[in-house]
Amino acid sequence: GMKKVSIVILNWNGRDMLRRFLPSVVANSQSADVEVCVADNGSTDDSVDVLKREFPSVEILHLERNYGFAEGYNRALEQIEAEYCVLLNSDVETPEGWLEPLVDRLDKDSRIAAVAPKLLWSENRELFEYAGAAGGFIDYLGYPFCRGRILSTVERDEGQYDKRREIFWASGAALCCRRELFVEMGGFDEDYFAHMEEIDLQWRMQLAGWKIMVEPRSVVYHLGGGTLPVSSRKVYLNHRNNLAMLFKCASPMQRAVVAVVRPATDMLEAFVNLVTLHPQRAWAIVRAWGEFIAWHGVLSRKRKAVQRTKKV
Repeated sequence: GMKKVSIVILNWNGRDMLRRFLPSVVANSQSADVEVCVADNGSTDDSVDVLKREFPSVEILHLERNYGFAEGYNRALEQIEAEYCVLLNSDVETPEGWLEPLVDRLDKDSRIAAVAPKLLWSENRELFEYAGAAGGFIDYLGYPFCRGRILSTVERDEGQYDKRREIFWASGAALCCRRELFVEMGGFDEDYFAHMEEIDLQWRMQLAGWKIMVEPRSVVYHLGGGTLPVSSRKVYLNHRNNLAMLFKCASPMQRAVVAVVRPATDMLEAFVNLVTLHPQRAWAIVRAWGEFIAWHGVLSRKRKAVQRTKKV
C-alpha cells in the first residue's frame, strides 16, 4: 500500500556516492511506513546495476535523461504516492533517529510545508555544512545566507542553533515536505535547471500561507561542494535564477529597491572579477542579466501565477 514517507535521492552517474552514503540511509530508515527511492537521471555509469545488486530494497525510478535537479525532482515526485517526501542528496549520511523528528513535526503542525534537519559536514562533524547549515534566510536585495556560515567561513556546531524555529529556506540537500503540496505548487521552477530552485519554491509556499521550519533534533551529515572552486556556470545560474526569483516573488516595494541597487552591486561584482583576473565570472554575471531581461515575458506570467496563490 501507500507509504507514509518516501526518501527520494536523485542520482546522475553517482555510483561511488551511492556506495558510500546509501547504506546509512537504508539502515536508518527501516520502517514499514518508509521507502527509499533513487530517481536515476539517465545515468551512463553502472549505478543502476549497483543499486539492483547491492541495494535490493531500494526502489528505482528511471528518468530517461539528465533532467537536472529541478525537473528531475518534479518528475520523480509526480510518480510517488507517499504523504511526505524527503528530498535527499546522494552525498548525505543519515545517522540513527534522523527521520522521526522531521515526520513528527509535519504530523503535529498542519501549517508547515517543509522541515529540514540540521546539516553538518561529513568531513568534519563538528562543523556546519556550507550550503545549508542551520537554516537559511534572504536579505532585502535577495542574497541568501544561512545560520552557521558567515560568507565563506563555516561555524563550529556548539548547540547555538539547537532551537526549533521558522526559517526562510532550507537546503534541498535534505528537505522533508508534503508531497501533494509540492506537486500542487508546481514543484521546482524547471527553467532554473539548478541553483536557487528550492528557495524559490519555499518563498512561494510562504506567500501561500505555509511555514518552513528547521528541526535541529534531526541531524544529517552532508559532504556538499562548499569547498569546490566556484565555476563560472555556477555564478551564471545563481545570478540569473536569483533575479528571476525576486521578479516572481518580491513585493512591489522590494522589487523597486532591487531594480535600482542590484544592477549596481552586480556590475561592481563583475568589475571586481575582471580586475582580479576572473573574466569568465565577470562575463557570467553579464550573461545572467541578459538572460534575465530576455525572460521578461515568461517571468511576468509566472509572477501573476504566484500572485494568484498568494495569501499573505
